[in-house]
Amino acid sequence: MWGFLYAGAFVAAFAASAVFKMKYNPLGKKYTVAWSDSVGKIYKDLVYGKEEANKFDLYVPADTGKESYGLVIYLHAGGFTTGDKSGDADILKWLCSKGYVAAGVNYTLRDEAHPDTSVYSQSMEIKNSVPYIVQEAEKLGYKLDRMAVSGGSAGGCLALLYAYRDAVESPLPVRMVFEAVGPSSFYAADWTSYGLDQSAEAAATLFGIMAGKEISADMIGTPGYDEAVKDISAFMWVTEHSVPTVCAYGKYDRVCPFESVKHLIRALQENHVAHEYIEFPHSGHGLQNDNKLYKLYMDKVEEYLDRYMDS
Repeated sequence: MWGFLYAGAFVAAFAASAVFKMKYNPLGKKYTVAWSDSVGKIYKDLVYGKEEANKFDLYVPADTGKESYGLVIYLHAGGFTTGDKSGDADILKWLCSKGYVAAGVNYTLRDEAHPDTSVYSQSMEIKNSVPYIVQEAEKLGYKLDRMAVSGGSAGGCLALLYAYRDAVESPLPVRMVFEAVGPSSFYAADWTSYGLDQSAEAAATLFGIMAGKEISADMIGTPGYDEAVKDISAFMWVTEHSVPTVCAYGKYDRVCPFESVKHLIRALQENHVAHEYIEFPHSGHGLQNDNKLYKLYMDKVEEYLDRYMDS
């Protein structure tokens, strides 16, 4: 019983914070663009699968004269239970204005109508969407030969999973990933803001829901637990061949607990993966109290796009 109460508290806190905070933009118009036909065109609600939510929006640049284009996929926030690709229109337009084909992708949310949805099933939907995105872009005359994947909060988690776990099967070579406040590890000892360090039962219930697997309390802290959550734990997939990464996390984040970030950063360092980790010392999940560092994060995103997607 207590495990399900903890899980409900997590879902409510994560969803409410993510949807509200990730819309905060301290940079004003710096990373937005006045949209017109001279910038590009948007194709909405293109289908990539059988589920109702399996749709994507495609932003294609007005310049059709290049031999090939890079694709940037951005995945929305919302605590795995809410959110929509339409909420990321500004960054998708900005990416398109830089000459990329950009895609915002919806995925099946965990709600009353879809009680069996998990982070794992959502990640598989994202994986399955990419060939459809490539195919649709090429039908419109945009030959794609490289890609980046990105997102915020829940979308950041899914972006990391695609970049580290699924890149080897991607129809396009993945050149980089950028994300903010996406959970990449699920150790109960780090999730103190939900009290999961105090209840193995609660941790097993919540992380079992997220992994889409049966996890028992006595598995917590064992190799069997690591294996059970590996498919949703992005840091476990980092190797010396992993793609360059830009990531940002808030020191006072209680939604994606700050203590959980250390596993991702350590994995990137130990495997000598090119990365920029920007820590926001005064911010929580919305990264809202460190405007200079938010600017640095976006500047690094642009720098990595220029370096790895345009070379």
